[in-house]
Amino acid sequence: MNSEKDLAKAWNYRELLSELVKREIKSRYKQSILGYAWVLLVPLVNLVVLTVVFSLFIRIPTGNIPYPIFLFTALVPWTFTANAITFATQGLVSNTSLITKIYLPREIFPIATVFAKLVDYFLTSIILLIFLIIYGVSFEITMLYIPLIFFFHLLLVLGVSFILSAINVFFRDVENVLSVFLTIWMYITPVIYPPELIPQKFVPIFNLNPMMPIINAYRNTILYGVPPSWQSFSYAAVFSTLIFILGYKFFRNRSKYFADVI
Repeated sequence: MNSEKDLAKAWNYRELLSELVKREIKSRYKQSILGYAWVLLVPLVNLVVLTVVFSLFIRIPTGNIPYPIFLFTALVPWTFTANAITFATQGLVSNTSLITKIYLPREIFPIATVFAKLVDYFLTSIILLIFLIIYGVSFEITMLYIPLIFFFHLLLVLGVSFILSAINVFFRDVENVLSVFLTIWMYITPVIYPPELIPQKFVPIFNLNPMMPIINAYRNTILYGVPPSWQSFSYAAVFSTLIFILGYKFFRNRSKYFADVI
């Protein structure tokens, strides 16, 4: 009940949340020559490099799906995941002056950062849409599942962001090890390879990773015209919901000490 009241209280600050999102978007590329073009350039460069490596030098079988579109379908949601968590982890430390001088729900800062990254996600999704058209991928009715997939994807990102941003206030080492953690997480998620390449004896371990069924669900609905695998996706949905709830409770519990420590 307290968590619901806290979330309702945070909703009362929705105008401030909107302003923080706008500020986050503007500040990221301020005094940058290319500005917001970096949002599109970075994933495109990653796409080119990974495509060259894994389609020319180390051939990854993807059946009838061209490797660039197979990769980009997973790279877009993964890039959002990594960027949102990275910047949200730094969100509290980056707003020290506001946290120490003004009373407002602390959770508004990681939420604002994640929402700002949704703009990036939307723009790169447009590029993905263009790629789908170029490669002649037909639009299937299964794509209607995408909002459901994204909902639980977003819950997972917010939950992890709550936990890491709170811990980062007390232990700044989190920022330093986060890139390593995200790199490992990407390689145990079928972003650059199909899940069929995972050795059978490791499949139960890989299945514990909630991003695996989420990425597979995006690919299934977009590229293969089939619904998500409900057994594995249900696990991801439950896990994401629990991480969101527990992450939020952990954040609220630690938030009372932020002003003293930060």
